[in-house]
Amino acid sequence: MPDKPDVRSLLRDAILRGAYAPRQRLIEADLAEEYGASRFTLRNALIQLESEGLVELQPNRGARVREITVEEAIDITEIRQVVESLVAARAAEKITDEQAAFLKQLGADMTAAVEQNELMRYSELNLTLHATLRDVADHSASRRVLEQLHNQMVRQQFRLYLVPGRPSTSLPEHLAIIDSVCARDTAAAAAAMAAHVGSVITTLRTFAEAPVML
Repeated sequence: MPDKPDVRSLLRDAILRGAYAPRQRLIEADLAEEYGASRFTLRNALIQLESEGLVELQPNRGARVREITVEEAIDITEIRQVVESLVAARAAEKITDEQAAFLKQLGADMTAAVEQNELMRYSELNLTLHATLRDVADHSASRRVLEQLHNQMVRQQFRLYLVPGRPSTSLPEHLAIIDSVCARDTAAAAAAMAAHVGSVITTLRTFAEAPVML
């Protein structure tokens, strides 16, 4: 059976969308059959995913999906706060009129999603906003860092949108980011992003005090 060169991407996507639960064992033979890959290719994929923080390789026990604790999530988000602030400032510096118009429409769509209580829609728009800022900033090193941090944080990010009132809190934070980036105010953009991610850290700390079971 021929190997699939994208087996790492396929397995990564499956982990991120929750096809495998945290701490679930990843049996090489079963995965090799599922993805049509050799054991060698599958093992290399697991090693690469371990470097991304998604998989744990345990001696004599094989691989399992890595569980990110709330404490780790806070540490990761503190790093993200610094990098995302840099991205916002760069975006404010480089944004074009066309990109600004897109961001303003995105802000209007996010507002409508919150008003209509469309939480999944709001979550999708949030991802689009941050991805757009990375595209506008065009800062390759920060993009790589943030993509890896996002992969590790994906489950905790989903929990954020289940916190009562969280979208209503984060919406004005997102709109402040959009306004400052579109105004090409680099200092305000960095500050708005730092404040937004700081509020994420505050919310994550409530998980540590009273964990939410999903």
